[in-house]
Amino acid sequence: MDLKLKDKGVVVLASSKGLGKASALEFAKEGAQVMISGRSRERLKEAAQDITEKSGQPVFWEVCDLTKAEEIQGLMEEAKKKMERIDVLVNNTGGPPAGTFDHMADEDWKYGFELVLFSVIRAIRAALPELRKNQGRIVNITSSSVKEPLEQLILSNTFRMGIAGLAKTLATELAPDGILINTVGPGRIATDRTRDLDEIKAEKTGRTFEEIRKNNASSIPMGRYGHPEEFAKHVAFLGSGANTYVTGQTVLVEGGMVKAY
Repeated sequence: MDLKLKDKGVVVLASSKGLGKASALEFAKEGAQVMISGRSRERLKEAAQDITEKSGQPVFWEVCDLTKAEEIQGLMEEAKKKMERIDVLVNNTGGPPAGTFDHMADEDWKYGFELVLFSVIRAIRAALPELRKNQGRIVNITSSSVKEPLEQLILSNTFRMGIAGLAKTLATELAPDGILINTVGPGRIATDRTRDLDEIKAEKTGRTFEEIRKNNASSIPMGRYGHPEEFAKHVAFLGSGANTYVTGQTVLVEGGMVKAY
């Protein structure tokens, strides 16, 4: 299938590693121009080099703290300058601190909001003029928690639901501009984030990391954690010109783990 991504301009947030990097690589493999971003200059350089080696495409990068409005705006301006267009915006963030309601202070809630939800609002607002001009695509990477809350993740459960609501609303508002927006929620994909969460659970329960990993995998009908590249293929399709009629949807990539409809 031709995803019609050749020479398109794609901005992927929080993409120096994990699902963001995997998504950026998938777009690059399809011939798109890609701008990756993150907080670590060194990690971005390494990620850009790795993606270029695997895709044969040059990759742009820009340091960006997603809790800062001016840096998000600067990222979009730099993307437009270097790629001369923005056709696809992939919103992604690192996860907020894990914990239950009783462990979260006002500062934690404010940080979670700025990182997870407000960053998406700001990024869409900053990219919208280009997306309108090019009848672009927006893909939000969230979590399977948008369908079924996850234990010990009160901040993520709350704010990622906000992204799903935002996307559903914008699907109606932006459809006349030819912009499609969708949300993709990963289940247990083998990333640094899931490793960190499994290590936290092991420490809290007194079990080994290997026991936690094995138990979690057994709860997934497919019997294993997903691979980042498996997830990235769905992001690339929804962000591509091959997607002409899917908008406002929340799709899970989770191997059958979530039992909710």
